[in-house]
Amino acid sequence: MLDRSAPVFVAGHRGLVGSAVLRRLEADGFGDLRTVGREDLDLRDQSAVDAWFDAERPRYVFLVAGTVGGIHANSTRPAEFLYDNLMIHGTVVQAAHRTCVDKLLYLGSSCIYPRLADQPITEEALLSGPLEPTNEGYALAKIAGIKLCETYRRQYGDDFISAMPTNLYGPGDNFDLEGGHVLPALMRRFHEAKEAGDGTVTVWGTGGARREFLHVDDLADACLFLMDHYSDAGHVNVGTGVDLTIRELAEAVRDLVHPGAELAFDTSKPDGMPRKVLDVSRLADLGWTASTSLADGLAETYAWFLEASARGELRL
Repeated sequence: MLDRSAPVFVAGHRGLVGSAVLRRLEADGFGDLRTVGREDLDLRDQSAVDAWFDAERPRYVFLVAGTVGGIHANSTRPAEFLYDNLMIHGTVVQAAHRTCVDKLLYLGSSCIYPRLADQPITEEALLSGPLEPTNEGYALAKIAGIKLCETYRRQYGDDFISAMPTNLYGPGDNFDLEGGHVLPALMRRFHEAKEAGDGTVTVWGTGGARREFLHVDDLADACLFLMDHYSDAGHVNVGTGVDLTIRELAEAVRDLVHPGAELAFDTSKPDGMPRKVLDVSRLADLGWTASTSLADGLAETYAWFLEASARGELRL
């Protein structure tokens, strides 16, 4: 169990995951949470990161920072996604090692797995086949992050662990129509269509690809659970183990946001991996399972979207 009075660094605290991790740690009684914005610290700069760690001396690190986005962002900015994430992961892991951090959690992504991996995807599928081309740069950086934690553990004995979440959503998401992920982008499209009186909403791809979705608060809970209860070398999948088609997802968002709207599928846009659902039996065996249903999570996310939009605080 982590010492709730010890200093904790949440790298990437303003993002979807980082903000959820902060909420979860605060709720669990952690009283010394350390954060820093990108305007004050460039996590790609090793000397700057080293200086920050020297000054702050966190005992625990949640490494959830990174450059993220959906299919369009990944496929049009591959060098940025590869470079930024390689550097961010490398600088923080090295600084954590050098300052003798007690424990670090590195958060990867389910895109690390091969495009045609057997489903549900087990942790052993890593590096067993070619990656999905549309997010290869991001995936390579995330794989490197896993291997960083494994090699620092093997060479130096550092207690660095890795978790691989499935597709995430929830309060604080990025609702950019081109840079964001599929679920928030769909939610915004249906909302704007309703506001404009438009009865048709375009969905990228064929609608046939299958995806799994995890509420970000469930992920934050799993992160704390793993930090408290897991200290092995292998990475751990985090998800629900349940998937649905993009058409089914779009219909669920439509029924919540803009009932009666028609769906139009733009098949010129890529589907990405045909199917991606994680085998979460390793995490279940450890004693953790997700608790938020997709219906409840969508309703909560849309309520947050409306409130944030009214305040002018949406990430667009």
